[in-house]
Amino acid sequence: MEVVLSISSLFFCFLLLLDSSTALPLCVDSWASFTLNTTLGFCPYNGSTCCSTIEDAQIQKQFQLMNISDPDCASLLKSILCAKCDPFSAELFTVQSTPRSVPVLCNSAIPSNSSQSKEAVQDFCSEVWDTCKTVPIKNSPFSPSLQGQGGATPTNTNATKLTELWQSKTDFCDAFGGAFNNESVCFEGEPVALKNSETPINPPHGLCLEKVGNGSYLNMVAHPDSTNHAFFSNQMGKIWLATIPDEGSGGQLELDVSSPFVDLTDQVYFDTQFGMMGMAFHPNFANNGRFFASFNCDKNKWPGCNGICSCNSNVNCDPSKLGTDNGAQPCQYQTVIAEYTANATASKPSSLAVSADPIEVRRIFTMGLPFTSQHGGQILFGPNDGYLYFMMGDGGGSGDPYNFAQNKKSLLGKIMRLDINNIPSASEISKLGLWGNYSIPKDNPFSEDKDLQPEIWALGLRNPWRCSFDSESPSYFFCGDVGQDLYEEVDLITKGGNYGWRVYEGPYPFTPTESPGGNTSLSSINPIPPILGYKHSEVNKNEGSASITGGYTYRSRTDPCLYGRYLYADLYAGAIWGAIEEPENSGNFTASKIPFSCAHDSPIKCDLVPGTNLPALGYIYSFGEDNKKDVYVLTSTGVYRVVPPSRCSYTCSQEKATTTPPSSQSHATHLNNFSAYLSLHLSSFLLLLILF
Repeated sequence: MEVVLSISSLFFCFLLLLDSSTALPLCVDSWASFTLNTTLGFCPYNGSTCCSTIEDAQIQKQFQLMNISDPDCASLLKSILCAKCDPFSAELFTVQSTPRSVPVLCNSAIPSNSSQSKEAVQDFCSEVWDTCKTVPIKNSPFSPSLQGQGGATPTNTNATKLTELWQSKTDFCDAFGGAFNNESVCFEGEPVALKNSETPINPPHGLCLEKVGNGSYLNMVAHPDSTNHAFFSNQMGKIWLATIPDEGSGGQLELDVSSPFVDLTDQVYFDTQFGMMGMAFHPNFANNGRFFASFNCDKNKWPGCNGICSCNSNVNCDPSKLGTDNGAQPCQYQTVIAEYTANATASKPSSLAVSADPIEVRRIFTMGLPFTSQHGGQILFGPNDGYLYFMMGDGGGSGDPYNFAQNKKSLLGKIMRLDINNIPSASEISKLGLWGNYSIPKDNPFSEDKDLQPEIWALGLRNPWRCSFDSESPSYFFCGDVGQDLYEEVDLITKGGNYGWRVYEGPYPFTPTESPGGNTSLSSINPIPPILGYKHSEVNKNEGSASITGGYTYRSRTDPCLYGRYLYADLYAGAIWGAIEEPENSGNFTASKIPFSCAHDSPIKCDLVPGTNLPALGYIYSFGEDNKKDVYVLTSTGVYRVVPPSRCSYTCSQEKATTTPPSSQSHATHLNNFSAYLSLHLSSFLLLLILF
């Protein structure tokens, strides 16, 4: 099965000196591009663009004030100014964090192995110099002071010609030019489409798994100390510190079920839809011992469960008039992010701590829930910015009846971005109307969209279930978003992005059965469509029992045929997909369902689906990634690690011919005990309704 969805049908070849860590279609202000129904009046862009009609008019006015007499030069300058409207303008106009006055101009040939659609790029930088060098250009964007480099340093401060501003063509193109190669694209005066590589990238033959643990967990987080340790947590509220065996050693997870790293079950409310949903360890945890848990609580059972109701006057919602489900009162249950600390001493720093204090250091965030489902709850730190990201569902109710996900003053159906390193005073928190102990990053989208609640990073999500940053390209922020009745989706999250729910379910318009909270019209938003997804009917003929589980971009060398593919799954169907972006940096992803098997020498024998040789994974709750970038599948039947394909007799041409055979068994601590078994079967069936 092949699934192909694109952010836009056409992307332009404007990526400059493109580093893999920043390759992503983004506008200069780091917002996602949007779709216009008509072509701009001045700049030749339609479809996906970074310019509104107002910005287009501003560029036209800037161009007119230049008063360029030569028509050929004027045409070139118009194209250069209009490059700000390109979906990739962030990469065009920012190089190594330095803003530029103009995009990089092509001044060399494209290598034969490049992905640009033409055989060669013209020397556009030379063309600009040769055409415009003696043409007066008022308010010239080519001023050396704007570029931050030395030019001719004219004594005449009213210099307008390139020959007055720069010593030579060589100096000019050193400042404004750039070569095209497989990591960078330059601007040649007009949009240039990317194309797929001549050799198609075939999907892997199969995914090989080994079972390394029997426990049932919702979360796995690699220890920040970069060792072979990782934290695992379950829905009931316990976190364990485990030692991960080397691949091929025959070992199992070394984890003492009876001795958790921390036990938060007294604070966590555990039920079918509730529990501990996420955990995150501060990037500097090894030194400061700070870590965070995201969970649900019941204010009728725990006095520490209190906070503002998400149905409040700011969103024109009255809790007393809000419908209830399952007999619960609105905001009886809360979503909480709390901070804790590891038990460390001067002689035993946090990096060596094996336990933590269950008493919270501070309450980072608390919010009362309107219903009893769809409250997400994952937390993670951004690898580049160090801020805490919080994934929040729409709060429940069929079809998001109160339209929380599209309400810019509601925090439901959003991804939030919080600064937990700069905690304001209690009076400042009250004055700012914050929901806890954090501050707002200054570059959050509210700085440009005053209607947005300042915590919001992205909106229009139903129930984001498992998000991750690509460890090699951190600007790629993937989230699996659970659908309702029709479609499951993967979104590429960007600053201020609106992902459509409940106006859309995936790429399909959605009509709610009831809407006491009002509607949002299709024409009033510019939603970003999913990059990947599937209909319920594709995994279940009855179009039911489908729920996406987001995963990771595979960056381990253990299975080289998976490298660079984004792995995700369906909770119920037991299906796993791998998606590849082709061409690179285009935003176009193609997914293939990947067959999987269990290694014959798996440390723990895999149970099989009756009548088959397929491992019985049960329900796929989540994915994990260790410090070696190996990927794990967290399921109702245990913890599985992706291992070399040859261990399952799959072929991969890139796998080394010699593979170290695993030993028959190690002396690692075995987890086949009653506690693990009980934990597995108590939590497995209780999670099934959490995503709905």
